[in-house]
Amino acid sequence: MSELGPLGAAIPAFDTTDSAAAIAAAVRLEELGYSTLWMPGGQGDNLALVPDLVRATRRITVANGILSVDQVPAAEVATVYRALAATHPGRWLPGLGGAHGPRPLATLTAYLDELDTAVPASGRVLSALGPRMLELARDRASAAYPFLVTPDYVASARELLGAGTRLAVLVTVVAEPEPARARDLVRGGSLRFLAGVPGYAANFRRMGFTPADVADLSDRLVDGVTVHGSFDTVVARLREYRAAGADQVVVSLDGLPESWHGGLVAALG
Repeated sequence: MSELGPLGAAIPAFDTTDSAAAIAAAVRLEELGYSTLWMPGGQGDNLALVPDLVRATRRITVANGILSVDQVPAAEVATVYRALAATHPGRWLPGLGGAHGPRPLATLTAYLDELDTAVPASGRVLSALGPRMLELARDRASAAYPFLVTPDYVASARELLGAGTRLAVLVTVVAEPEPARARDLVRGGSLRFLAGVPGYAANFRRMGFTPADVADLSDRLVDGVTVHGSFDTVVARLREYRAAGADQVVVSLDGLPESWHGGLVAALG
């Protein structure tokens, strides 16, 4: 089983042909003391970089957040997993999700069935938001990996997952103490796009946000699902996620000041 540890770092999207930049980021995060490096997800395919990052580092867990099952064949994931399990056991945690189409849950279930002989449930994580996806993570993976959620959501997810499934929560962090400026920065990021994605929109409603909150990217929504402020404010908010039941908080490094890394690792790692 791959170890998550208490604090992960999600590196920004990079050119998948530039392995040197990805390797440099991985080595630096390991030096800083992060437990897990989360590679960027989406519809791209960065599977080929995984062995480079694992071999360039010594202890940090490398995870994908996430590999899209619509884009990356299960057979390719299995091949890479077998090779790394033989030489670097427990160092790679494939994160899976991104099933679309009319029956996404069935698509993901079939994908996991294909992986079972090569990648055990204890060696994979699932992107999960709604209750059915959380249940699938509980039954078919070692961890769930939600994004744009509140601490209250984390508490509910922890109850559904039970004690045996880990919960790694990706959190957008904006190092801006002025609230209005911080909210504008959040609205200019991925939240604007993801608010229109059906799965995220449905989860916002489950968390109690109104259609107007989602349509307008209201202050209430921004403050509820992202973290912004001074260093001390950010640490206090991230601790709320841990207290609610997150085994690991994963901070997005896009725009995070270099001077914050040591303090975050000391406070949360």
